[in-house]
Amino acid sequence: MFNISAHKERKLEERMQKLGVSEEDLEEKFIRSSGPGGQKVNKASTCVFLRHLPTNIIVKCQIERSQSLNRFLARRRLLDLIEKWQEGFILEEKQRIEKIRRQKRRRSRRAKEKMLEAKHKQSEKKKLRSLTFSLLLFSLRLSFFPYPFPFLS
Repeated sequence: MFNISAHKERKLEERMQKLGVSEEDLEEKFIRSSGPGGQKVNKASTCVFLRHLPTNIIVKCQIERSQSLNRFLARRRLLDLIEKWQEGFILEEKQRIEKIRRQKRRRSRRAKEKMLEAKHKQSEKKKLRSLTFSLLLFSLRLSFFPYPFPFLS
């Protein structure tokens, strides 16, 4: 199929089977390469455009001057990307499960005490902002300043 050794081709097929990728899942187009190369690049469609339809992962390969070698390299690169994509999904799932597990876990005694202490401190802060406490402070200020207030005149 490709202009490579039978061993490399067999390895590629095994890897495709392992990842669950079949040739029917791939859309392959041949387009003209860009960049240096002169007449060869301008005339021959050696660049390979490969799309994996289920995941919509796209690979474009124009490394080599030969179309068959670019086909092989594009498939290899596509399999690398599919592998990373699947690992990402697996990792996300593990993280989601671990997050649920952490949320369901009960707090230790020390953690509960620390949480309650933090709540009490926050409560004290809020009490300081309350109207009754402000009025109490204002009345204390009144007792320190003589009447009439110098700051009100």
